[in-house]
Amino acid sequence: MTNKISLFTILLIAALGIGCSANEAQYANANANQTQAQATTSPGPDNSEISTTVDAQGNRTETRTFRDNRRISKVTVTTRNGVRTVTVTSRSGAEKVVDTTEDVLHATGDKVADAAGFVADKGEDAAKEVGDKAEDVKDKTVSTTKKVGEKTVDASKTVGEKTVEGAKTVGSKTAEGAKKAGRAVKKVIP
Repeated sequence: MTNKISLFTILLIAALGIGCSANEAQYANANANQTQAQATTSPGPDNSEISTTVDAQGNRTETRTFRDNRRISKVTVTTRNGVRTVTVTSRSGAEKVVDTTEDVLHATGDKVADAAGFVADKGEDAAKEVGDKAEDVKDKTVSTTKKVGEKTVDASKTVGEKTVEGAKTVGSKTAEGAKKAGRAVKKVIP
């Protein structure tokens, strides 16, 4: 019976050993695949972030995510077997494959949006046009105000000159009247 127990124990230990080494190999392969598929992230230009991943087959995916561009949300550059594909995603979620030689990972977001053919929101264009017209009205108002101010100054000068001239006339006539009154008093009192 001791032979049976020891033989059974040996077989049990061997089975456990085989099972553990199979699990370890499975975990080692999973860890290797994870290491290859891990993403690296770095800040990009134009308030964006660039993340890069390489899968087990060597396919490289670079994704540039824009934080505050009003036209596009991200650009994805995928390289498989030496073939480069650029996909641009708009803020509304529309995707477009773009054939460009431009370095979309470093170009401005608006330049990438132009290459993809994504136009600015019509509401923003209308707002800009209203703003431009308001600037024109402001400029015309300032110009008109200057003209009115100049005319007011000219009119004030004319009124002022006439007032001074009138005051001089009144002053000389008053002085003349005083002289005549003084002569008349001298004649009455000898």
